[in-house]
Amino acid sequence: MAAALAAAMPLMTGGIDRDSAFAERILASHNRERTTLGVRPLQWDDRLAAQAQAWADHLARTGKFEHSPANPFDGATAGENLWTGTKGAYSPEEMVGYWIDEKADFKPGVFPAVSRSGDLQAVGHYTQLIWRQTTRIGCGIASTSADDILVCRYMVSGNVIGERVI
Repeated sequence: MAAALAAAMPLMTGGIDRDSAFAERILASHNRERTTLGVRPLQWDDRLAAQAQAWADHLARTGKFEHSPANPFDGATAGENLWTGTKGAYSPEEMVGYWIDEKADFKPGVFPAVSRSGDLQAVGHYTQLIWRQTTRIGCGIASTSADDILVCRYMVSGNVIGERVI
């Protein structure tokens, strides 16, 4: 009984147990929101996950918090969402939940006219998460001494000017 409680503790406290189906939990969090909007579910992509993990490791190692360099005119470039928070304090669902919370400022339409406030940065993570043409996702997580860093990569990339979000 004590071993079972110890194994479940990271889930109960919100922390991440990297051995407890991290990918499945991240994917399910994305797909729950997409389902509410009638958008097809995402599929997990191990190649995108490896890329996301490499970038998360880089951010943790360098102490930077920035998007990876990418060519926005390259159709092979994946979309990317970043999140950071206190190490061990957030579950995968809570991490993705911060992106989903941007829904409060989202209005359906053609990108970039999709923010009620006019602030595109207030909805950019959410629009990538629900982008109708995106079909695959891969995520990685790394930690510094103080923070967890989540990186998710999406293919096809969302937030394309002139295209409808959903």
